[in-house]
Amino acid sequence: MKNIMNQHRNNTSITNEGYLTGKLLIAMPFMQETLFKKTVIYICGHDTEGAIGLIINKNIRNFLFKDLIAQLHLNIEVSESLNHPKVYYGGPVEITRGFVLHSPDYKIDSTVVLDKHICITSTLEILRALAKKQGPENSLVCLGYTGWTAGQLETEIQDNDWIIIDATDDLIFKTSLEEKWHHSMAAIGVDPATLSIEIGHA
Repeated sequence: MKNIMNQHRNNTSITNEGYLTGKLLIAMPFMQETLFKKTVIYICGHDTEGAIGLIINKNIRNFLFKDLIAQLHLNIEVSESLNHPKVYYGGPVEITRGFVLHSPDYKIDSTVVLDKHICITSTLEILRALAKKQGPENSLVCLGYTGWTAGQLETEIQDNDWIIIDATDDLIFKTSLEEKWHHSMAAIGVDPATLSIEIGHA
């Protein structure tokens, strides 16, 4: 799969690259695979060669933003007013690679505009800006990503592994990670308990 994350520099949009770019994937209640159980995934890029996304409701336990800054040896004192933001587990691929999903009020040359509400930047520069409280108003710092090969995601959707919903700022940035999956289901009027029962008796 071509490197979707490195396409379209100079703040251009990749929204038209794939029909799921900018959407959220919500794991169906009966998905029992531990890694993706009750996950919410933001799709950063989707085309004929595959898809790439970030899990936005799992954090890396006992690892905070200040720990990431220290591990990278950036020699920056993290602002105490950041209230120790979490570092999210974006997925199992390239777990040491960092991505920042953020609001469009912050853009540098390497920023990719995913839609009018969401951008992504994957450089040390944005981490420095966040540490100094000079970054975007809203952000999620992720390590790793989730990837699908050509046709794989389409097959999983046909198999009813995922529900597709529109992404919102509130859901991505302002809803607690513990509530994102339930809020996503509620946003489309789905009761997970009822859905699980119906699937089980199908």
